[in-house]
Amino acid sequence: MEHIEKSVEVHVPISVAYNQWTQFEAFPQFMEGIREVRQIDDRHVHWVAEIGGKHKEWDAEITEQVPDRRIAWRSIGGARNDGVVQFNPVSESDTRITLHMDYDPEGVIENLGDFIGATSRRVEGDMKRFKSFIESRGSETGAWRGRIQEGAQPGTSTAGRTR
Repeated sequence: MEHIEKSVEVHVPISVAYNQWTQFEAFPQFMEGIREVRQIDDRHVHWVAEIGGKHKEWDAEITEQVPDRRIAWRSIGGARNDGVVQFNPVSESDTRITLHMDYDPEGVIENLGDFIGATSRRVEGDMKRFKSFIESRGSETGAWRGRIQEGAQPGTSTAGRTR
């Protein structure tokens, strides 16, 4: 598996940055190549993307979610990837977001793209576009303040999503 780590500092409080990141269906607005993200339930998300000119779909499970701290996931079908997004306060009005992601490039084009750094640059661009997205809005489009604990059984998350 390949590994990417990227960070960005956003000029919004940690709760605003975190709340927006929980709005997975908004990801196509700032993530290159992501066509659709559909929230299936509190723990599961379906992704549709165009990667290296190829249509890809996969499902991901949220394995851990701690409000204002972290969101971790792993793919459970389709394109293999997993990772964690961490939120750290820089000040009352600034937040550092760090993404750690492991993934398996598939086929010649994805492996070549990975070799020349295209995937890393795409993720870095996504982080910068998230910064522009949230800073230009000044507030989140919704929030989910529930907690998901790694290893907990499905249906044990708390709270509910707001859109």
